[in-house]
Amino acid sequence: MHTPQRPTGAVFNRMISGAAYMPDAECVAQTKRIHAATVLAEEHYARGEHAQAMHVYRENLGHLGEHSHIRPGARFDYGVNTYIGDGSFFNFDCVFLDVCPIRIGSTVLVGNNVQFLTPTHPLNPVDRAAYWEGGEPITVEDNVWIGGGAIILGGVTIGKNSVIGAGTVVTKDVPANSVVVGNPGRVVRTLDENERPAHPHPYSAESLEEARAFQSEHSE
Repeated sequence: MHTPQRPTGAVFNRMISGAAYMPDAECVAQTKRIHAATVLAEEHYARGEHAQAMHVYRENLGHLGEHSHIRPGARFDYGVNTYIGDGSFFNFDCVFLDVCPIRIGSTVLVGNNVQFLTPTHPLNPVDRAAYWEGGEPITVEDNVWIGGGAIILGGVTIGKNSVIGAGTVVTKDVPANSVVVGNPGRVVRTLDENERPAHPHPYSAESLEEARAFQSEHSE
């Protein structure tokens, strides 16, 4: 596994711990580094060189697992604090403000314009005007689907197999196997892996069996 170049200074380490901090030159240099890497990745993508684009991300993110894919428009604060498992997919224009670690599991599906926001600022106006910052980490467990335009706030863990509806603002932890919608997000349903819609829904057991047969017949 490749280990990216990452800052090692006291301020950066304080930042990722969640303590109050003020960015220093080393932090700023890292934001410039990940911006340049993102531009390079998108240049590869524009030429149809998708594997090369993902290689650039693997060289610069904390981790990008095998067979994971990030479509163009992704933006990172630091990059090295974002960790993504295997087989996950991110549609266009996702935002990763990774002041604190963002840890995303395997086979996670993320719609377009989803935002992962770890930074915090003081509520006190005097302290905020002094440019103090902080952060809280985000964890997304395996096999989660996050719909387009959702916002995931710092300090949140989303449990495995959960579904976050499009446009949802997730402000607190989500139990595993939950469907969450709204602003603020609320659990509206618990999922059962043995439950499927009735036929003729395209995701019914019968429809998926037909789809598997079709895929097998037409796969190269």
